[in-house]
Amino acid sequence: MPSTDNAILVRQLGPADRDAYFQLRLRGLNEHPEAFGQSYEEALAKGAAQHDVMLQSSQAADGDFLLGAYASADAPLIGVVGLARNQRDRERHKATVFGMYVAQEVVGRGVGRALLNELLARAARIEGLLQLQLMVDSHNQPARKLYESLGFRRYGCEVGGLNVGGVLHDTDLMARFM
Repeated sequence: MPSTDNAILVRQLGPADRDAYFQLRLRGLNEHPEAFGQSYEEALAKGAAQHDVMLQSSQAADGDFLLGAYASADAPLIGVVGLARNQRDRERHKATVFGMYVAQEVVGRGVGRALLNELLARAARIEGLLQLQLMVDSHNQPARKLYESLGFRRYGCEVGGLNVGGVLHDTDLMARFM
């Protein structure tokens, strides 16, 4: 069931959302290359099909899904976030929050918080899932503050975690126990 948070509609994305998701992801990769492990060029080369498995929703109950945010039911996609559960037996208690992006024109309107609130609610219902992890650019204070306000805590820093055009960016490692 889709949730609403401050009039933002958040729902799980499916195959019909593929093109809208891919276009918004490309926009995020282009606008904030320091925030993502995948480059814009790599995403273009792999194409929209690289997201097909996540969009099939067959593993959503087990902890693999993509969420999208909309200003209303008939409005365009304005924000995205994903969750991917670790596959190794000894690491299945953890999942990674990834691909968080909110369109620049709606930043500050609660879209990111609405996405993460829905992600946390869904994650809480996943049997055996005890911890969520994420990486965030060390200089992205607004994102870090949002994550901290929702219970994520910094447990380390990967110095030079991303190399964007020859410039190294540190990434903070954050975790939240369920």
